[in-house]
Amino acid sequence: MKAGGRSAAPGTAVRLAAGVAVALLGAAHAHSAPLNLAAVSCANYEHEILGAPEGLERADPIDTVMWLFGFSVAASGDRMMYGDSLSPFGFALDAECKANPAEALLDALSAVKSKRANPMDLTRLDCAAFEARHAALRLSDPESATTLTMWLFGFAVGLSGGQVMDASAVDRFDAALGDRCAKHPHDSVFDALSARNPAVPAPKPRPSQPAPAPRQ
Repeated sequence: MKAGGRSAAPGTAVRLAAGVAVALLGAAHAHSAPLNLAAVSCANYEHEILGAPEGLERADPIDTVMWLFGFSVAASGDRMMYGDSLSPFGFALDAECKANPAEALLDALSAVKSKRANPMDLTRLDCAAFEARHAALRLSDPESATTLTMWLFGFAVGLSGGQVMDASAVDRFDAALGDRCAKHPHDSVFDALSARNPAVPAPKPRPSQPAPAPRQ
């Protein structure tokens, strides 16, 4: 596998996937229906998402954890992709949820503190160069390409302020991201992920609070 760093972004997906496979060995796949992270408990995550019964429509568990990892990084305000950190994140989230089964998955993601190694600054990663390498990875290793896209997808949702995971929209997200990089080749990957993407639902506005009644 390629070493980490800016020129090895596609190899990062392979390394991340291999690392988390150990953490999730023997686990079933996750539901591919949209998931509101605030409405899913840690118990749901452990038993109904990672441990979904056979025969249900589902997404790859590695891709699910990749999405959650990307989301948590963006939601924390970080702007890095960590090439050697998915397995520690997967273990830390698992431990947090087993210790607090009633906790919302959204809150668990905020509470998880895991090792973050081999950083790659998304604000300095050229969008066109990254997309060219990512396109090559789609041809040579489609599964790893999807795994990497899931991290980017989760990051974009976390960046937008949303909290819904819809794994079925990953292809739409990938196509829109590629189109954005083609139109704005000199932007950074962070710029592209910050831009409007039709697969990233805009967060619903919070209901406005009524104005206080004037004092008599």
